[in-house]
Amino acid sequence: MNAPMQSRTTAAYHVQAILSFAISGTALAAGIAYLPVGGWTRAFLGIGLLYTVTSSFTLAKVIRDRQESSDTVARVDQARLEKLLSEHDPFKVEGV
Repeated sequence: MNAPMQSRTTAAYHVQAILSFAISGTALAAGIAYLPVGGWTRAFLGIGLLYTVTSSFTLAKVIRDRQESSDTVARVDQARLEKLLSEHDPFKVEGV
C-alpha cells in the first residue's frame, strides 16, 4: 500500500545542477573581482551576489516545503478515501 518515494531526479541531473550553480557563482564573483571600479562598488556588487544566492536558496526551500506539504495532504486524503471504500459494503441492506 505504501510505496517508497522515488527520486524525481537522476544523479546526472543533480551533478549538472551543482556544477551549473558553482560555475555561474564563480564566474560572477571573478567578474566582480576584476571589474575596473572602486572598492565600494565592488563590495556592493559582492553583497548583491550573496543576497541573490541566499534568496534563491530560501525560495527553493519554500517551494520544496510547499510541495512536500501538498504531497502529505494528498497522501492523507488518499488514505481516508481507501478507508471509506474498504468499509463500504454496497450489498448491505439498512434496517434489516
